[in-house]
Amino acid sequence: MIVNKNLKPARPIEIDLSGPDGNVFKLFAFAKTIGRQLGYTEQHIEAIITVMQYTDYEGALHTFDAEFGDFVILYR
Repeated sequence: MIVNKNLKPARPIEIDLSGPDGNVFKLFAFAKTIGRQLGYTEQHIEAIITVMQYTDYEGALHTFDAEFGDFVILYR
C-alpha cells in the first residue's frame, strides 16, 4: 500500500543516555540541531547551551528536557 507522506505521524526523537548519545557534548549538538529545526535564534540556542554548561550532568539533562522535552524522549 502506498500512503501519502503527509499522513505519517510525527514521532519524538529518542535518545539513549546510556549510549554514546548520552555524552553531554552530544547533547549540546542535539540542542543546536533541534533548536535550529524549531526556529530558535542562535542567541537562544547558545543561551540554552550556556545554562547546560554551568551545571553538572543532571542539571544539563534537566535544562535539555525543559527546553526540548516535548520533542525528545530521554532514556536512561
